[in-house]
Amino acid sequence: MEARDLRLHGDLNLIMTGYVEPNRPRISRQLAQRLGLTLVDVEREVEERLGEPIANARATFGERHLKTVEAEIMDEAVLHRRGLIRVAGSTLAGSVHLADFQRNGVIICLVASLDSILRRIHLTLGARYYDPVVRARAIGELRREWRIREVEDVVEFDATYVSEPVLIERIAEYWRELAIRRG
Repeated sequence: MEARDLRLHGDLNLIMTGYVEPNRPRISRQLAQRLGLTLVDVEREVEERLGEPIANARATFGERHLKTVEAEIMDEAVLHRRGLIRVAGSTLAGSVHLADFQRNGVIICLVASLDSILRRIHLTLGARYYDPVVRARAIGELRREWRIREVEDVVEFDATYVSEPVLIERIAEYWRELAIRRG
């Protein structure tokens, strides 16, 4: 859980990313509220601007338009301070602002065992999980999401078999430790 030189300051952001699962937005909301940070949900902003879920928007408008809107929102998100920025790992890893996010915050990536993730995907997809195309798409999305793990100084929290309240407490404790080190 240690990251090298974080250059901490009073306007530090907490950037949350990680495995794809339905509870991640709720975890981010609760954590932002607990830490007194403003929540900036990049994925929600994209969906609001496009007027539909990302998967539908990709089919309707195409990948290029989706990436253009994503880039505009990332241009805005990088300007926030004392925020919890929830963003897909693939979006963050591919952003021209990655170095700025690192300089002005701490990137936390939620990870879990593959077995645990497959179980959660199964629960989310239900019967569609048995469709090899749907399952392959979900696993491909996970691989893209975890590209951020290859980036230096990303702090990982293992969420395998950990309840949401415990996970939130662990991240909040890490945040408090950073504040103490900042002085």
